Amino acid sequence: MQSEKKEADPGYETSLVILVPDAEPVVSPFRQKYDPSASQGMPAHITINYPFRADIPSRPELYAKLDALFSKYPPIQFSLVRINQFPGVLFLEPVPVYPFIDLIQAVATEFPDSPPYKGEFSAVIPHLTVAQSDDKSEFKRIKSEFMEFSRRHLPIEITAEGASLMNNRSGTWSVQKKFPLTG
Repeated sequence: MQSEKKEADPGYETSLVILVPDAEPVVSPFRQKYDPSASQGMPAHITINYPFRADIPSRPELYAKLDALFSKYPPIQFSLVRINQFPGVLFLEPVPVYPFIDLIQAVATEFPDSPPYKGEFSAVIPHLTVAQSDDKSEFKRIKSEFMEFSRRHLPIEITAEGASLMNNRSGTWSVQKKFPLTG
């Protein structure tokens, strides 16, 4: 019984993301203070699927499926221009957004047992989180500061050449495997 529990809940999470290192100079000062995932080692990114299958290290055939899936898509050229928000979340929106939506849907179709955000949202909006706060006055202040700071740095032009499987097995997020976009 104990070993079954371990397999079902290995005690860590995985996530499929598009890493966006070119955004770090703009977002890192805010993410380090106001995004819990940044303080846990997660670089600036756009999420494709979270939480993804934590059993993937014991299932090497899943790496092959992911490699085949991502290799069908070309590198993504996009800009981070728009500042937007969800309740309590400040983010940069990628333009165009459809390549990310295509990847999110393709992964969800290929791995129906691992829906993005556990299926909590009817639609997943691709975004790069800058800050999170449930305190409305703090959120307003952070948004104002980020808008002022980022005005001098946006747009950020980016070419994403691959997706990364991240895990937090060691207590901080790190790259487990990269999957090139070569289509």
